[in-house]
Order: sequence, then C-alpha cells, then structure tokens
Amino acid sequence: MPAARSPALAAPMSKYLFRRILILIPALLGISLVLFTILALAPGDPFEELATNPNVPPEVRMNLRAQFGLDDPIAVRYVRWVTAMVKGDWGFSFTSRINVSTLIMQRLPTTLFVLGTAQLLALLVALPIGVYSAVRPYSIFDQLVTTFAFIGFSLPTFFTGLLFILFFSIYLDWLPFIYRADISATGWRWAWEMARQAIMPIAVLGLFQGASMTRFVRSAVLEVIRLDYVNTARSKGLSERMTILKHVVRNALIPVVTLVALQIPGIFTGAVITEQIFRVPGIGSLLISAILSNDTPVVMSITFVFAALVLLFNLIADVVYCWLDPRISYR
Repeated sequence: MPAARSPALAAPMSKYLFRRILILIPALLGISLVLFTILALAPGDPFEELATNPNVPPEVRMNLRAQFGLDDPIAVRYVRWVTAMVKGDWGFSFTSRINVSTLIMQRLPTTLFVLGTAQLLALLVALPIGVYSAVRPYSIFDQLVTTFAFIGFSLPTFFTGLLFILFFSIYLDWLPFIYRADISATGWRWAWEMARQAIMPIAVLGLFQGASMTRFVRSAVLEVIRLDYVNTARSKGLSERMTILKHVVRNALIPVVTLVALQIPGIFTGAVITEQIFRVPGIGSLLISAILSNDTPVVMSITFVFAALVLLFNLIADVVYCWLDPRISYR
C-alpha cells in the first residue's frame, strides 16, 4: 500500500509546480491567440442591428466601431485585449452594456451551485455503486449497473433533459422546467422553490457524469482487488469489509481522483446545453446568447476561462496523482 510522502519532498514538488506554471503561461497565450483570431475573423457585426435601423445614422455605427477598435488590425486588437486582461479589464459587453467581468460574476454563482451539486451527486452515485459492483463481479447487480451505466453515458444531456421535462413537469406536474433567479419568496419557502427548480438540471448533469464515473470506479477496484497485498491482508485475518475499505478503495481512488479533476472542465461545457434546456441563468446560457448576438468580448472571455480551467485542472490532477502515489516522482 502506498505510503504518504515525507516533508523532504516538498522542495521537488515546489520546483515541479513552478515549472508547470511557467509552461501554462505560453499555453494560455497560444490558446488566447487562436481564440481571438477565430472570433475576429468570424462573420457577424455586433452593431448589425444599428445598420438595419433607419433611425440610426451610419456615422453612429462607424463611430462606435472606431471607439471599440473593431477596425484595427487583429494583432493590435489582440495585444490590447491581452494587456487589458492582465490588468483585470475583461472588456465591455455590446449587448448588455456592462462590463464583461460584472456580467460573468452575476451568472457564476448559479452555475457553480448547479455544477457543484451535480458533481457531488455523481460521486455519491458512482463510488458506492462502482465499488459494490466490482466486489460482486458478473452478478445480477453488476450486470444491471453495467447496463444502466452504458445507457446513462450514451444518452446526451439534451435528450435526458427533455425526457425529464416531459415526465416530471408536463406529465406529473411535479417540478418547474424553467429555472428562475428572481424568486420572490423568502426563508424556507425560497429554499424549497430553489431546490424544486434545481432538481432536474442537477439530476441530468449528475447522472450523466455518475454513469461514466461508475464504470471507471468499477474498473479501478477490479484492478486493485486482484493484487497480492490484498490477498495478504485477507490471509492475516482482516475482515472483507475492512480489506475493501482500507486497502482496496483507498488505492483504487488514485486514478478516480484524476478522472474527477479532468472531468470538471467537461462539466462546464456540458452545462452549456443543460442550461439552455432548463433556462438556467448561468455561464452556459450567457455564452449561447452572446454567440447569437455577436457579443465578441463575452464569447472571448468565457471561452478563455473554459480553456484556462482545462489547463488548471490538468495541473491539479497531476499534482494530486503524484501526491497520492509515491511511485511517481516530480520531474
């Protein structure tokens, strides 16, 4: 069984983190350059509505484009954008007429609540079911879990979301299918209404993630449970439950932790569709509306944040994996 790392390895870990963070800087610059170039060359004009409005003179539209530097070369616009981002200025939303950072912070708590609860639900479903399925391989329970897991991660979230709406909202009339941020109730009534409207989007995302995670937990436990040290623990008289919990599950969770860290950015991208289905006022629905209205500063900021999350959680996964498994060195 892997032992904990000693404090003497703190210095190599610090050097490893420092080196990885230095690598992240050119990676982020390259990603931002590609994203900015694609969005700059994409068709569409954020002031297109002004061009079709006969009450707005063409000079007004041209002045606005000049004011925001939309007619400058792409290289000049990119340098200006990077400089502003470093200073904490994420730009100005052409549609909402407010700063992009303010707009994102208004939507971020809702997204974090839905996604965080969905990830917690996925873990609560995947860990016990995956472990028990591995302990009883090829049993009826294992076959049922395998079947439902395959069905769960084979169905896209938009299809599952529509099924939930049809069954729980239209047929049974139990849950609202539109997520409202302006609930007028207070106290326990407000908490109850928030819980009712959050059940379906959380369940759709959580069960989708939990289905794929269940298969991974099962495979990890099956791989560890056959190792020699597990048989040694049994031969010393340790109970089966203690053997599974203390020696099998603990080591099997090493790759699972990595999977969870790498899945978190994917949850953000999957939430784009789910938030549209249930009208959740989060980052995903903001991204879709910004794309439809050619609101380039908002699209650029959100996509850049998603890309940064992918790199960040890749780094977290590597660090956690090395910390849990002492056989892996920081190099």
